[in-house]
Amino acid sequence: MRWAQVGYSKTFFSVIFLMIFLFPLYWMVVTALRPQSEIFAYPPHFLPLTLDWSYFRSVTFGNPQLLRYFSNSLIVGSGTTLFTLLLAAPAAFALAHLPMRGKSFLLLLSLSSLMFPVIMLATPLFVIFNQLGLTNSLFGLVLANTTITLPFAITVLRPFFLGISHQLVEAALIDGTSTFGAFWRIILPLTLPGLLTTAIFTFLSSWGDLLLAVTLTTQDTYKPITAGIYSYIGSNVIRWNQVMSLSTIAMLPPMLITLVLQRYVVAGLTAGAVKE
Repeated sequence: MRWAQVGYSKTFFSVIFLMIFLFPLYWMVVTALRPQSEIFAYPPHFLPLTLDWSYFRSVTFGNPQLLRYFSNSLIVGSGTTLFTLLLAAPAAFALAHLPMRGKSFLLLLSLSSLMFPVIMLATPLFVIFNQLGLTNSLFGLVLANTTITLPFAITVLRPFFLGISHQLVEAALIDGTSTFGAFWRIILPLTLPGLLTTAIFTFLSSWGDLLLAVTLTTQDTYKPITAGIYSYIGSNVIRWNQVMSLSTIAMLPPMLITLVLQRYVVAGLTAGAVKE
């Protein structure tokens, strides 16, 4: 009986915490469906008195830029994920298995770069990219996001490579395979959970980026969905209905990816968490 009460208590508190964490999402959707008069009502209504779908229609069917915003975000997210994995996987393999000097320093440098906020890098990146002609460019956004996600990807992938016995690499080299061949044919397939985990987090990070998108793009042609949401925020007036409606729509792809690939993410993080 006592264990049953403990179980009920844990379930109760779990539900409470879940409601607290999901409340911002609920408030976003409710705000998108409220009439303008209810948004600033005091005291606030936790349930909408009336539902108004006109704002959803205005940012979807009435917004010719929506498809472009989504395609730009998809290109930037996919490109960033591809570039990050192409650079991070060999780097993590080298830090884990190859005899080289300064591995500890390189790993410390990669870890320390995670402490710098993105806002510190926005202005230097804008100056460099502007001189190279990479502003207002999807390729420029891909490169900028890769600089942010690459240290994180190396840090996440290295434990997966450490979990693979170095004897596999040595056996492949004895059989006549090159170091790259051993990495590509033997080691890389064994780290698929780590690659998938890194790819998901990299895509979600680049999809949700706002600071670099606003800094490096000024034309609607190259703006991702986050910068498209920001366009509804003016200096004097914020159109909360449109902001929340477009935010709800922009939330759907990351949410679907997380729900569909959730078990792979958990399995990947668990597999890499115990490697020394």
